[in-house]
Amino acid sequence: MADNKQQMISLLTGIQSSKKNYYAELKNTVEQLKKKNMQLEIIHEVMKSIKVDMSVDQMLNNIVHKLEAIIQFDRLSLSLLKNGKLFLTNVYPASVHSLPIDSEIPDQQSLYWDSLRKQQSLQLHINEHAPAFYEKAALVKAEITRVLVVPLHSKTNAVGVLCIGRKPTTNWEQSDIVFLEQLADQFAVGIENASLFNEVLHSKKQWEDTFQAVDDLLLVFDTELQVVQYNDSVKTRYYDHVHGKLVLSSDVKKSFGMYCTGLVKKTLSTKQPAFREVLAENNQIFEMSTYPIFNDKQNMYAVIAYCKDVTEKRRMEAQLIHSDKLAAVGEMAAGVAHELNSPLTAILGNSQLLLRNREADDPAYPLLKDINNCGERCRHIIRSLLTFSRQEPVTFERFSINEAVKHVLQLLKFQIERNQIEVRIDLQDNLPEMKGSRQQVEQIITNLLINARDAVQRANREKKTITIRTGTVQENLYLTITDNGIGIEADQLHDIFRPFYTTKNKEKGTGLGLSVSLGIAEAHGGTIEVTSKPGLETVFRLQLPVPE
Repeated sequence: MADNKQQMISLLTGIQSSKKNYYAELKNTVEQLKKKNMQLEIIHEVMKSIKVDMSVDQMLNNIVHKLEAIIQFDRLSLSLLKNGKLFLTNVYPASVHSLPIDSEIPDQQSLYWDSLRKQQSLQLHINEHAPAFYEKAALVKAEITRVLVVPLHSKTNAVGVLCIGRKPTTNWEQSDIVFLEQLADQFAVGIENASLFNEVLHSKKQWEDTFQAVDDLLLVFDTELQVVQYNDSVKTRYYDHVHGKLVLSSDVKKSFGMYCTGLVKKTLSTKQPAFREVLAENNQIFEMSTYPIFNDKQNMYAVIAYCKDVTEKRRMEAQLIHSDKLAAVGEMAAGVAHELNSPLTAILGNSQLLLRNREADDPAYPLLKDINNCGERCRHIIRSLLTFSRQEPVTFERFSINEAVKHVLQLLKFQIERNQIEVRIDLQDNLPEMKGSRQQVEQIITNLLINARDAVQRANREKKTITIRTGTVQENLYLTITDNGIGIEADQLHDIFRPFYTTKNKEKGTGLGLSVSLGIAEAHGGTIEVTSKPGLETVFRLQLPVPE
């Protein structure tokens, strides 16, 4: 009876109803808090998962999978701005789209563009009464009846739009819209950061590609003179694999590396560009330039070394100068020949007539014979000089290297021997013929003989000799010219082939002979090597291939 009375009192006073409402509101509040916590957790997880090196596809997938847990939707699309134009870039699920990916969204009658321009979210119930807009057909085809378009903005920059659609006609809750706007802001920041990162990465890739594409040598040194970066030209030409690491080849480390680091030291100390021309141990000529690299605070933190191989350029320059000199000699020789031919013809003709009228025992006979022989020698010298200096197109033909030696000796032997220098000749018989330019090979022999003569003349010894030998070794012909002159110092052996380098007086040498000779030898597939013992002897060895 008492319980019934209590229930009646509760009903009459509304206490029971208030309790039910209280618990219902409390339950709803708890659910809202749970949803809010989940939204915050999603935003937090999204921000954690978005990295600058992620693609937009990866970012969107992270958002979609987490978003499905708290918001019901049937279609999600992303459109991004590129150079002032809006393009559809992603649709989820992939099967729910009628517009092709990368389609441009026109800026007229577009729901997406309206949201971007107004910088606010737009939601629309899509039915027959809805206004016409460009995206409507695609949404209707996907059976979307409610659509929410959220603009993506990062600071003051418009990034794109996020479009979320659902098939049920229920409206979006305001709390969902606020959450999606917050999520869109974070997503926009992630997209812009990724875009900036990709721009930097692209610029870095372009710089690296340019750095690697340069055919010349590029090396970057730190302030401790350690190579921290180099391009492919350095790696393929001058580096060896040692224990799995790339190290500078030993054949260039002595000269190339030494000169390069020396120039880097100069730039490190002066903070100014530096330049030097270097002859490496493999007879390659480099133009080396070093430039300081500064950071934003104008502190130098590295030096870039640029090394250009100018070997061929220098040899071409030397050969052109040498060719000009030969052309001048040729013109002079032609003029001399014409001037001397007339009196020489008279001398030879008259001496021969007088010899016919004299007996061998006549006291004047030896004198006339000597006049005739000297005239013949003069005529031969003029012909040899004209042949040697004649500028004709270079043609490769078969000839005997022994004959080339003999022809040069006819021109130079008398000049050498009158300086009390003995010329010894040891030419191997039955040598195979070589194929090349006889004129150019004779030019090499002439240059080597003149150098040998000059070296012997400077030596302080009684017996002076030059020895010429020819022979074969394996598939090559060789010619050696050995002199017992002053010799060449070890530190000069690699400089002597450099254009314009000479140890002679300016009146005697131009520094072009050996450089031109080496260029000719290499053009014939051969080489010139030199060994020397200072004060004792020097041996130049010309080696040329035997044609098949």
